[in-house]
Amino acid sequence: MLTGHPARRQAILYAALLAITLLLIAFSSSAPLTELRRGVGFAMSPVQNVLREGAQTIGSFFATLGEIESLRQQNADLTRRLNEIEAENRGLASLRAQNEQLTALLEVRSSLDYQTVAAEVISRRTTSQERVISLDRGTNAGIEEDDPVVAGGGALVGIVVEVGPTFSRVLLITDRRVNVAGLVEASRAIGNVAGQLERPLAMTGIPATDAVSLGESVVTAGIELSEGIRSPYPKGLLIGTIADVQRSPDQLFQTALVAPSAPLERLEYVLVITDYEGGLPDLSPQPGQSPLSSEVPSLTP
Repeated sequence: MLTGHPARRQAILYAALLAITLLLIAFSSSAPLTELRRGVGFAMSPVQNVLREGAQTIGSFFATLGEIESLRQQNADLTRRLNEIEAENRGLASLRAQNEQLTALLEVRSSLDYQTVAAEVISRRTTSQERVISLDRGTNAGIEEDDPVVAGGGALVGIVVEVGPTFSRVLLITDRRVNVAGLVEASRAIGNVAGQLERPLAMTGIPATDAVSLGESVVTAGIELSEGIRSPYPKGLLIGTIADVQRSPDQLFQTALVAPSAPLERLEYVLVITDYEGGLPDLSPQPGQSPLSSEVPSLTP
């Protein structure tokens, strides 16, 4: 008996809900319910607008975040590409500079009456005592000691002082151990040009009576003396330009300070003159010959 009451109550509740549902369906289009829905909708519209605006704001916020991330990625891509372009430009600038140096050397080679070997500077030794560069060519390329070395424009660089099969070392004209007979092109004044390391070259022994002006070019004199003695450097190689002139206390001579024309601190390529015979003549006899056998013809039939 007691177990039947809950089931009966559930059946009654179900029937009541069904009846209410049917009534709502039947009168849903009636004026009172329509007005009620309109009133509820009017009362809820501010809430709906706030919710709608909030949803739009949240959507806009996330969209903005997406745009910022996209812009950040684009900026990173542009920066990377810019760095690549700058690296390419630096490489092109380096190749352009090398091409200009090699072109200048080719022009010098075509203007010289001597055989030359092109070489690359592979190291520099700049100290308080010396100025030396090393080249990547040596005896295998025909380079020997005492060969003169020039740069673009025919500017004198120095002289080979040590050589091996695949390398050679060059004493620069700014080294104190280098002395060159110089000629002022305009006045034809002659003096001795010596290196002074970090200071300009010093051209000493110029007669005070010779006119020497700033900016004049100084070239190798290429002096030839008696008994076959020749300057170690061919005539006409550009040494530099006169930067200052100083008189000696006795007023008999003057000294000119000469700025080297060759970019000695930035050299990358040079030409070595390999067939110029300078200095003292080779008087040593060949094996089996007397010292005069090369000059006096044999009388033997």
